[in-house]
Amino acid sequence: MTINGETKTESNDKEQVSRHQEVGHKSLLQSDALYQYILETSVYPREPEPMKELREITAKHPWNIMTTSADEGQFLNMLLKLVNAKNTMEIGVFTGYSLLATALALPEDGKILAMDINRDNYELGLPIIEKAGVAHKIDFKEGPAMPVLDEMIADGKYHGTYDFIFVDADKDNYINYHKRLIDLVKVGGLIGYDNTLWNGTVVAPPDAPMRKYVRYYRDFVLEFNKVLGADPRIEICMLPVGDGITLCRRIS
Repeated sequence: MTINGETKTESNDKEQVSRHQEVGHKSLLQSDALYQYILETSVYPREPEPMKELREITAKHPWNIMTTSADEGQFLNMLLKLVNAKNTMEIGVFTGYSLLATALALPEDGKILAMDINRDNYELGLPIIEKAGVAHKIDFKEGPAMPVLDEMIADGKYHGTYDFIFVDADKDNYINYHKRLIDLVKVGGLIGYDNTLWNGTVVAPPDAPMRKYVRYYRDFVLEFNKVLGADPRIEICMLPVGDGITLCRRIS
């Protein structure tokens, strides 16, 4: 069918692309059609109902670009099961999509220390997390994470106690987070840093057109990636999932 010079198929394709951009389309794949194929073939058919519900609610949020993409949520969920994580931390929660992916993957007695400066966003997703029966695994703290981390390190008893830590927060503090988290994650444990390919701008020329916030944080992301690459205490693997995620395995 042709509508205003477009076939119905073309119109539907544009609607699909637009829809994914609205919910925080972060794929680094050059083809939107290929990303759509991954979502419809692998991600959406296996997405737990609570995660689907939270994803759809988050899509209506004016800052939905901040959410973890559905394919990355699936990746985190499987990763946590593979490493048998039990004691975890998340810095930067937003509405809780990645937090829910984590909570669903952990055993019944698993724990997540979750920190974010905005409780209102977290409470948007909290009813779904409660309905999923995993809210008891989450210890949510509102406010900056840095003072909490400093207290934990000063206390001494938290050193090397975390199996997995996920960071999706202020990029200008990633280096500061890493300085602290490397002491809190156990040897053999993982830290996942989100957005390390930063909309693909890590390879863009300095004069390339970018949104103001993208340009502002780009240099912090570039510097952070160099720091990780030179850190002898970790093994790293940078993956083009979502907006780029770097996994760091503590080896010493």
